[in-house]
Amino acid sequence: MANRPLDVLNKSLQTSVIVRLKGGREFRGILDGYDIHMNLVLMDAEEIQGGEIVRKLGSVVIRGDTVVFVSPSKFER
Repeated sequence: MANRPLDVLNKSLQTSVIVRLKGGREFRGILDGYDIHMNLVLMDAEEIQGGEIVRKLGSVVIRGDTVVFVSPSKFER
């Protein structure tokens, strides 16, 4: 059986991910939760630009309709 998008998110829980939004902004953090609309909760979130930290945000909720992709992050905390 093929993986569905939410199955992949479920396997990524409690791991570091990079989230790119419409408009090009990127965030890195620990995926703490999500819902069927792909709204995401990131812990220890940081906004990144060109691989560099722009600002540290802590806990954030990202609206699913702004998400372009979610990718595993190689960054270790």
